[in-house]
Amino acid sequence: MSEHNVPHPVARILVVDDDPTVAEVVTGYLERARFAVEHASDGVDALRRAGERRPDLVVLDLMLPGLDGLEVCRRLRAAGPVPIIMLTARSDEEDRVTGLEVGADDYVTKPFSPRELVLRVASVLRRDRAATTAAPRGTLRAGDLTVDPKTRRATRAGKELALTLREFDLLAYFLEHPGTAHGREALMRRVWGWDFGDLSTVTVHVRRLRAKIEEDPARPALIQTVWGVGYRFEPGPGQEALG
Repeated sequence: MSEHNVPHPVARILVVDDDPTVAEVVTGYLERARFAVEHASDGVDALRRAGERRPDLVVLDLMLPGLDGLEVCRRLRAAGPVPIIMLTARSDEEDRVTGLEVGADDYVTKPFSPRELVLRVASVLRRDRAATTAAPRGTLRAGDLTVDPKTRRATRAGKELALTLREFDLLAYFLEHPGTAHGREALMRRVWGWDFGDLSTVTVHVRRLRAKIEEDPARPALIQTVWGVGYRFEPGPGQEALG
């Protein structure tokens, strides 16, 4: 698929990168794919621009002067939901995982294919629009967990959970399919809407979700690991998931 044929209404993309060459290439490809693109060369400028007008998605470099990409990601997330794709020149897995843990939806490692980046941007936006425009589903419950897809609020024992966009989608999917084993590839397709990507994205989001809903995240009772397959959501005896 050519990036020119990616179907989407005009979306505003904020590209944050201090490398003029990378910024020019990324901006050019996104504009040719008919996105409206704004560029910030550092974290402070990015936060200012995002505060003035919220973008539909942020392409964020990890290595920025002054305020680094991880801190920018944290602050963007604290200000409200926005999809973030992180760019990094680092090959160390720990840095990529850290980016996902602070709220990035995906990452792309430099050097990268600009066409692939465009397709990832379009994929993330399609998924988020689908979640916004889909017919509202009924409230989902499992034990003391309650998920309301219409208002996109999740609570545990009556206390609201601070979930990222993708954590919410993942929890809702688990509650809709209790007792079923899901491979990471299947979760990436059905929750993220991607046919490609690093499966550690799923692993990190499951770990973050466990930390927020499990009594003991080190010994998860709800989101159980199915060795050789992936994960299974188990509401527990007498606590079936209900729509």
